[in-house]
Amino acid sequence: MSNLSLRERDATTIAQIGKLRFSPLSVVGGRGNRLIEEGGRSLLDLSGSAGPAILGYGHPAIVEAVAASIRDMAGASLLLYPNEPAVSLAERLLAITPGNGERRVWFGHSGSDANDCAVRVLQAATGRSRFISFIGSYHGNLSGSMGISGHTAMTHTLPRPGVLLLPYPDPFRPQFSAEAVLALLDYQFETTCPPHQVAAVFIEPLMSDGGLIVPPPGFLKALQERCRRHGIRIVVDEVKVGLARSGMMHCFQHEGLTPDLVVFGKGIGGGLPLSAVIGPKEIMDHAPAFALQTTAGNPVAASAGNAVLKTIDREGLVERSARVGTLFSEALRALAAKHEIIGDVRGRGLAIGVDLVKDRSTREPVPATTTAKIIYRGYELGAAFTYVGLKANVLEFMPPLTLIEDEVTEGAAIVDQAIADVTAGKVSDADVVSFMMW
Repeated sequence: MSNLSLRERDATTIAQIGKLRFSPLSVVGGRGNRLIEEGGRSLLDLSGSAGPAILGYGHPAIVEAVAASIRDMAGASLLLYPNEPAVSLAERLLAITPGNGERRVWFGHSGSDANDCAVRVLQAATGRSRFISFIGSYHGNLSGSMGISGHTAMTHTLPRPGVLLLPYPDPFRPQFSAEAVLALLDYQFETTCPPHQVAAVFIEPLMSDGGLIVPPPGFLKALQERCRRHGIRIVVDEVKVGLARSGMMHCFQHEGLTPDLVVFGKGIGGGLPLSAVIGPKEIMDHAPAFALQTTAGNPVAASAGNAVLKTIDREGLVERSARVGTLFSEALRALAAKHEIIGDVRGRGLAIGVDLVKDRSTREPVPATTTAKIIYRGYELGAAFTYVGLKANVLEFMPPLTLIEDEVTEGAAIVDQAIADVTAGKVSDADVVSFMMW
């Protein structure tokens, strides 16, 4: 056995290009809404492992579904033969997702491959090669999904040729109003981006990695109407904020959107690798063998997906996310009375962002080191959470939807103490030099 710690072993084996490390947390187990680190300490998970742990860890419904599927495994793929769990999951997704006409479901392993599939099949089926997306958006880390993303962390890879990246209007920092963005789109349509060349617009109904930005009321619906006039398809990325997290089953329902394609990932698998795209038959059936992945739609991951959807319904997690999310947001807003560094608390349901500022009057973001120190101190105090935003200044809270009221109180108290301790200089730059990741 190695005498190295788990963190040391991670550093000598796992490639830097495939990981983000926000704190020293090294996980050996998980129960409920808690992560167990090496040494046995239990931490409250306010990150949901970036979203996939929608039911926390070791939820009986997931355990039972996966165990039963493995004991009597219906093959290992959806590629050659239909299997009951995958077909059942597709039926459930179609039943709970609004849409018109005949639709089909594609399964993958992550939001990255699902958005990648959507890009490729839309171009092929429509004969249009251009796409619209937003500065600040994050749609994945494969070539296709990366090419339509606009996050500052993605500048190592050029956008897809012909993609139009629009500003995403931010009510807290209104550099670009909703009206200005729509006017810019109109101008692009009139000049360098003829709308007949555009296959689709990719929309995050709540811009998550860009800073948990809630769009101005009516903006996304107006955008949809403009695109509809030109036959441009509407793709909604629900990967991080969908499936009950926002306080509605689908986050796009808050915005009155009627998408052509909906992309799911992260939470749909309850922690197992699973993603899905729902879209019109004429798009999704464009050609056989178009987006093949051997283990996509395998019965084990699909069984977990069925368990997730059943549990959302059985445990009333849509309503619970709205109720508990409101309590958590209110608790975090109350901290603003004590801490000048808190500029804004925003989000929907249990997708919450705390925007940290150097000055409330100018709303200038804090440096990333300050955000990292709060994450680090939160870890020391017993909670796991992360940060997002184009300036890495937004604390992100994406906890399991099974979070309870006592854990809201516990979590808010830890955030309170972490901010106070960092403001008092109790965390050094050296402490966080290894955790400047996003």
